[in-house]
Amino acid sequence: MKVRVRLAPSPTGNLHIGTARTALFNWLYARKNNGSFLLRVEDTDKERSKDEFTSNILEGLQWLGLQWDEEPIIQSSRYEKHKEAISFLLKKGLAYRCYATEEELQLMREKQINESSPPRYDNRHRNLTKAQEELFINEGRNAVIRFRINDEEPIEWNDMVKGQIHWKGRDLGGDMVIARRAPADEIGEPLYNLAVVIDDSYMKITNVIRGEDHIANTAKQILLYKAFEIKLPRFAHTPLILNSEGRKLSKRDGVTSINDFKQMGYTPEAITNYMTLLGWSPPEGMEEKFTLEESSAVFDFDRVNKAGAKFDWDKIKWLNSQVIHSLPPEKLLQLLNKLWIKEGWEIPNNEWGVKLSGLIGPSLNLINEGIEHSRVFFESPEIDLNGIEQLNIKGAKQSLRSLFQNLEDSPWDGLNYEIAKQLINDSAKSEGIKKGILMKSLRVALLGTTQGPDLITSWSLLAIIGKDKERIRKCI
Repeated sequence: MKVRVRLAPSPTGNLHIGTARTALFNWLYARKNNGSFLLRVEDTDKERSKDEFTSNILEGLQWLGLQWDEEPIIQSSRYEKHKEAISFLLKKGLAYRCYATEEELQLMREKQINESSPPRYDNRHRNLTKAQEELFINEGRNAVIRFRINDEEPIEWNDMVKGQIHWKGRDLGGDMVIARRAPADEIGEPLYNLAVVIDDSYMKITNVIRGEDHIANTAKQILLYKAFEIKLPRFAHTPLILNSEGRKLSKRDGVTSINDFKQMGYTPEAITNYMTLLGWSPPEGMEEKFTLEESSAVFDFDRVNKAGAKFDWDKIKWLNSQVIHSLPPEKLLQLLNKLWIKEGWEIPNNEWGVKLSGLIGPSLNLINEGIEHSRVFFESPEIDLNGIEQLNIKGAKQSLRSLFQNLEDSPWDGLNYEIAKQLINDSAKSEGIKKGILMKSLRVALLGTTQGPDLITSWSLLAIIGKDKERIRKCI
């Protein structure tokens, strides 16, 4: 049977890194087995679901390179099919209407807390007579619909990550609600566990791959699969992504959405690389830096860890730097120029932009660092304290004056590495100072500081936009 997996995000927020990692594991497994990666938008929470979040999720997946293979399914468009399934359960006596009010349920929960009992529904309306139902209806009560759970029924499955898992019906907290409140002659809005089973069956999903926080849902859903006499998919529950303290990564830990990582200057290649390592171990001999294609060729759940994976900011930043450093200057320019345009900066021509990208690329860990690293090439810098100290060294200003005069006599627009190098040597020699003093002083004149990229290269770049003379003149 062809492998068919799915991601089923809820559009109640932006694409979270945990959801993205789930998408990635699904995508990798599908590609490894020549299967299909599908998408289902679970918009059953009408109050919190928004189109903008759906767009963010879809755009985020595409940016990461996790393209789906069939048209996405919108879960709310299948409400009638879900309601038909609930009607089937009601007719079979496998589900029933529960008229308990929220106030009554709250009193029940408070009693359980006082008695130190685990929270569970006490199935109080499981066997109502017709007369009792009519009494509740006449009182104006609406009813939820609950699925009957046998406390003694064993629930077992062989998880692709966790191995053999054993539950019993009593572990699920009583009969579960499968439809929200509605008048007695209606079926309310179908809820998550019911809709998931019906839609996974409709989509012919063979493997349900999701976070381990869904294990209890899986136990409930297995009972529904059996009630509908639907063949079970295989389940895989992946480890959670944890913060440095070992708790589930959340918004309180700062950046958690893929859009946030993108805005910070992370590349999709680094993010997918790192997310794969969050819970999966590469085969022996495989480096930690790899592409989607390389990991999809060897991915399997035998190498997925059972324990949670701690998020490591240093590791993802290192991987990001490796991606940036491997980019050709032409490709890096495409990324950097978007940032420069937002700053109001314009490159004089593409060749200049490629040279600048090649110059600063090796020093970048994040794409966004390209703003400060390149600012000096677009805006005249202020001279810092170290720069002022350098210019006060004996011979520093004299050597700059000599260099400035030599530049006046040189073909400025045609400056290249060899010409620049010769001019510096000649100026230092004529003033009788060490070349290092002139080099540092020139860096101050051009860049505002004694630290910076290779001087000769940066000088040539500045020469192209014609700002060097004015910077040196101002410095003198």
